[in-house]
Amino acid sequence: MRKTIARRLSDSYREAVHVTVNRTIDAEPMVTASENARDASTEADPTITDVLLCALSDALAEHPSFNATYEAETHALYEEQNVGIAVSIDDGLVTPVVADLASKSLYEIATERKRLTEKVQSGDYTMSLFRNGTFTVSNLGPLGIDSFDPVINPPEIGILGIGRTSERAVVSDGEIDLRPHLTLSLSFDHRIVDGADAARFLDTLASNAETAAAYV
Repeated sequence: MRKTIARRLSDSYREAVHVTVNRTIDAEPMVTASENARDASTEADPTITDVLLCALSDALAEHPSFNATYEAETHALYEEQNVGIAVSIDDGLVTPVVADLASKSLYEIATERKRLTEKVQSGDYTMSLFRNGTFTVSNLGPLGIDSFDPVINPPEIGILGIGRTSERAVVSDGEIDLRPHLTLSLSFDHRIVDGADAARFLDTLASNAETAAAYV
């Protein structure tokens, strides 16, 4: 597995033109949405990550050039959002794919992400779980990382890194308030999309996160 990871990441850095842009967003609406979702469901246990995946799905729909692959000099856009979720296991790192993300509710996303994570961590999986990805998400927030430059998973052209949630002081109505924030890091292949495209993508994602209550 380490040999495969080394080969794929080497290919990615050798072939893609990596650029990463970062944006720190107010996570309060997503925290509230995840708490309300847990209160409303006895079957699923949605987290901030699951709420963010809903926001990501809408952003990919608005910016389809990121839900794509690039190989054989072809930029292929996909209607179906097959989003890989990076999961650390004893032997390395794998990215099981949540198929057709846009068709799933918050509760279905939470259930499927948990199922895939448990499956790969138990070792009970086949390579079919990792195929046909169109975009990837990597979350190092639970490990205390604020931000990082995620490496594109070829032949995809984009990957979103999620940092930890931490309290920040903000001024609201002339008063100082503490609100949870997190940093999103979008790495993209500059051969295919530009920095302005990535900035607009993150702006849409941030806006979607601000109205996270709609996903519950």
